Amino acid sequence: MTQRQLREYLDAFIRTLGQQDRDFLDARLQSLASVFPFNEYEYILMFLRDRSVISFQEYEDLRNRYVSANRYLNLFGLAPRIFGQIWGEQHLRDLDSRFRKADKTVDTDHEGQYDLWIEGVRVEVKAARAIDTKKRGDLVSKALRTDSERPFWMNFQQLKLDICDVFVFLGVWVDAICYWVLSHNDVKNSPYLSHQHRGGIEYQIGINHKNISAFEKYLVDPPHVAEKVIALGQRNGRR
Repeated sequence: MTQRQLREYLDAFIRTLGQQDRDFLDARLQSLASVFPFNEYEYILMFLRDRSVISFQEYEDLRNRYVSANRYLNLFGLAPRIFGQIWGEQHLRDLDSRFRKADKTVDTDHEGQYDLWIEGVRVEVKAARAIDTKKRGDLVSKALRTDSERPFWMNFQQLKLDICDVFVFLGVWVDAICYWVLSHNDVKNSPYLSHQHRGGIEYQIGINHKNISAFEKYLVDPPHVAEKVIALGQRNGRR
């Protein structure tokens, strides 16, 4: 269920209200100030519940349907650093406890160059969110599902070459996470690699609706990410 489908569902309930209640609700929504987590949808649901248009059970069923279809929507509201660094790294560590935060206890040469370490393999984690490139607004309003036919863009930034053995790209949609595992050579030789800033040492790779098929060979199912990282790192590492 998308936000549009949710609104259409609620509009069907609104149409069952009396004219006076519909006019009152419309007037309140036009002047409504929203501050998370109190927004337009919350107000409509409370209004419908107050007017006994929906039951609490119907509300719970609707909530469960929407949450299950948009389980990662909350990630689109995270600040860039929290999303890319804190969430991304912890997500991989939650996926497999063998991933460890890199520091001098596991690598005496570590100076913050890369993020995680697993069985001698140096891992850099990058995360990006799939957003609608044709829509204005904040990231939450531009968030896309995997089955959307809208043009999308996700940018894996601040790539420093030759500092790690393996890159793990986390691509986030509202209903799924894709895991792309690439060796440093895969990234270094990618036709989609470009300078992030002119003359700088950082690079970027953009994945969009036009080139995503080129990355299918790097896709890994969540339970197998760690093993793929280890195998790829031990085969192509630069230690």
